[in-house]
Amino acid sequence: MQEKGLSHLSSFLLGTLLPTLLLLFLASDRLSERLSSISSYHLASNLTSSSHATAPAPSQQQEEEERFPELAELLPRVATEDRTVIITSVNEAWARPGSLLDLFRESFRIGEGIAPLLNHTLVVALDPGRLRHCRAVHPHCYLVEVKGMNVSAANRFNSRAYLGVVWSKLSIQQRILELGYNYLFTDVDVMWFRNPFRHINLYADLTISCDRYFGKPEDLYNSPNTGFYYAKSNNRTVQMLRHWQAARSRFLPANKHDQQIFGAIKTELAGQLSVRIHFVDTALFGSFCAFPGEVSGSVCTMHANCCMGLDNKMQDLTNIIADWKNYTSMTPADRKSGKAKWTYTINCRHSMGRN
Repeated sequence: MQEKGLSHLSSFLLGTLLPTLLLLFLASDRLSERLSSISSYHLASNLTSSSHATAPAPSQQQEEEERFPELAELLPRVATEDRTVIITSVNEAWARPGSLLDLFRESFRIGEGIAPLLNHTLVVALDPGRLRHCRAVHPHCYLVEVKGMNVSAANRFNSRAYLGVVWSKLSIQQRILELGYNYLFTDVDVMWFRNPFRHINLYADLTISCDRYFGKPEDLYNSPNTGFYYAKSNNRTVQMLRHWQAARSRFLPANKHDQQIFGAIKTELAGQLSVRIHFVDTALFGSFCAFPGEVSGSVCTMHANCCMGLDNKMQDLTNIIADWKNYTSMTPADRKSGKAKWTYTINCRHSMGRN
């Protein structure tokens, strides 16, 4: 009788316990799903926030909109599908008929399938006279005036007006990044012959050309050239532009241009700000500083750096354009034979005191 009573009690307890355990199991399963969902949401949020530039505070945003009026409306008309804009900047001397802007645009037209990239190029005018010239020849022009100095002339290297020109480009570049657009900045004395986007490192925040390249794209000992570089829009690159501009006051004498300061702080950018920098071989992004003899099958651009004086640049770049036309008129066999040579940049070499 006692055993039978115990049997009934056990059955009762088991029948009561099983539904309770089942409810606890289902509840814990749903809790697990909820926790998993929350974790996935935060992971996605973190990934999104790290890959896009954070918008400025409302007051700062209003100030930037007033400083760069209608830029936010212009960029969608210029940008590629992946929100990338090509930028160059010119003053009146560089934009006169027959000057650097004409050579720059011609290089796109005679290059290998890159003429459509002109439609994605924003020419920043540094004075009202330049803006008028720009609008006469190019579809996308934008005025950023450099206050308090005359930047219209072909200013002497490292003069006050020259420094005003080279430093002015960073402020609009920062704004473009903040608006969520990538950019490829090119000096107007860079001739384009092939599509350089094929050599932009997708992992890097910054892909930059060199005056001197020492064999490894991640080597911070490479000598960067800030006349041609690509920046991806994210928080790191926005901070990079701020840090770069702020660093100007740290280095004396004060007449240092943007490239000198960038070279001085590149280890800070990579270390403190975790900016991923990728340097490109001069065989791809060509340079008068490391001038090649042969017109290669890989060169995308040629930069008239290591050169003083607008007239010297014009004479040597005119020869470079003619050399490219000669190269493209050759048969494939002759191109590969090494017969095509760049004309020696004698004017620019002499301007730097070299033979």
